[in-house]
Amino acid sequence: MRKIAAIVVMLICMVGCSIEGRYYAEYKELSPMEEWLKKDVIMFKVPIEKDNLEYNMSLAYRYVVGHSHEIVKVKITETTPSGKVESVEYDLNMLDENGYYKGDGSLGIIDTEHLILANKTFKEKGTYNYKIEHMMPNDPIKFAVEIGLVLDQGK
Repeated sequence: MRKIAAIVVMLICMVGCSIEGRYYAEYKELSPMEEWLKKDVIMFKVPIEKDNLEYNMSLAYRYVVGHSHEIVKVKITETTPSGKVESVEYDLNMLDENGYYKGDGSLGIIDTEHLILANKTFKEKGTYNYKIEHMMPNDPIKFAVEIGLVLDQGK
């Protein structure tokens, strides 16, 4: 019951606090055990209504206190509406320039956002599919809560 109430409060906050210029944002819970298993492949479907516009693509990563990785390695596989598939690996740096863990948080839950592609242009209209999986040598990633995909309109 508490979990449902917490989810409802988060949804209300997300709807009421939309960020200007944000085109798409979706967040998916990983495991109820606060871990990201290698077998947990996360899927996103992103509708693109206008082609040739620029977006900044970011990954949102939520974790809890106790997360000990300085870098989280991920692979993102994009499938275009016409079926072209491309995979790229990224390192999400969890530390700031002073060596402290990045993010904003409260009650032990920390939210980070990592720009992975600036000025990304979608060449065709339609639904793009994204598959996100972790590429860390140790499985699972402990104290991981959510992963999200974010598109902000480019400047």
